Amino acid sequence: MEQQTRLFRIGISGSYGGMNLGDEAILDGIVSQLRQSVSAEITVFSRNPEDTLNRHDVDRAVPVRSLTRKEISPEIERLDLFILGGGGILYDRDAETYLREVFLAHEFGVPVVVYAVSAGPLTYPSSRSAVREALNDAAIITVRDRQGYRLLEDVGIDREIHLTADPALLIHPDPLPIDALKSEGVEFERHLVGFSVREPGPAAPDLDPEHYYALLANTADFMVDRLDADVVFVPMERTDVQHSHAVVAHMQNSERAEVLRRKYSAQQTLGLLGCFEFAVGMRLHFLIFAALQGTPFVALPYASKVLGFLEDLEMETPPLGGVGIGQLIARIDRSWDTREEIREKIRQRLPALQSRARETNQFVTRLLMASNDLSGR
Repeated sequence: MEQQTRLFRIGISGSYGGMNLGDEAILDGIVSQLRQSVSAEITVFSRNPEDTLNRHDVDRAVPVRSLTRKEISPEIERLDLFILGGGGILYDRDAETYLREVFLAHEFGVPVVVYAVSAGPLTYPSSRSAVREALNDAAIITVRDRQGYRLLEDVGIDREIHLTADPALLIHPDPLPIDALKSEGVEFERHLVGFSVREPGPAAPDLDPEHYYALLANTADFMVDRLDADVVFVPMERTDVQHSHAVVAHMQNSERAEVLRRKYSAQQTLGLLGCFEFAVGMRLHFLIFAALQGTPFVALPYASKVLGFLEDLEMETPPLGGVGIGQLIARIDRSWDTREEIREKIRQRLPALQSRARETNQFVTRLLMASNDLSGR
């Protein structure tokens, strides 16, 4: 690391505050990389500052969504660097909300790094205009998938865009809370298959719950019959519990299914994925966790960010809406038979993805060191 002569004040803003384990994994990846690279006071702009301070190695957290523009301004002005991201935060409904602090950073002359984001859907003219204006003044822009790269180009970003990867690819598992999981009905001596569902919403506007309830229920029943396996539904955010129970209600073998109800950290959940023989999932970070643990999986891609990850792993899967129950079961049956090939493909492709995931932090470090040299302090 280059010589550093001052403590950098770095702010990070995204979808943080304990609502989604994938977002918390992203923040862990960003923070751990920064801690290895520079001396910094890290402030997170969070929806739940107390949760963020409890989960992460950060110095400060501020309640970004409850503060007015005037109230948040001093928190931005004091920074040496403002990081937006990562994650899929640039989409129609919420893009302008996340960009408020970016525009303030521009106003105060604080450099902005857009950190391994996804983009889309972006169809509202106001959202497209805000993204274009905000990002064209950023010091560095990185995206985690090719779909986001293409969409930002289409929106009109004329700055250089760097293709990196999700910082969650750099986190490490924590020891499993075995007693807690056993109390929820997880029997580790049995064959286990992990499942992940998600809710409809602005990031997945075309998702039909009834279609995927039936799809996943039939798939889960098939895994029980084919492997004599128990299926474990792993909620990545609170609303997933409700939808997991809806899938179980459609199952014929519902007595062989468990829905996790307790709170687990992203690192504990990552550890749990290593206990599964196979995984079927919709949530991006459930699939990332499976890949990190070398667990063969089949994805049900509901959004471009999931397709982008599959593209990076050279795993082709058609859109969720275009898959029938018979087609999916046939695909899972083939994937189970070729699970060692899938495991090997993941093993071969993952190091390059993790190397890409480190590149955004390298951009950040060079930017900070250049500002340190210019300051003469």
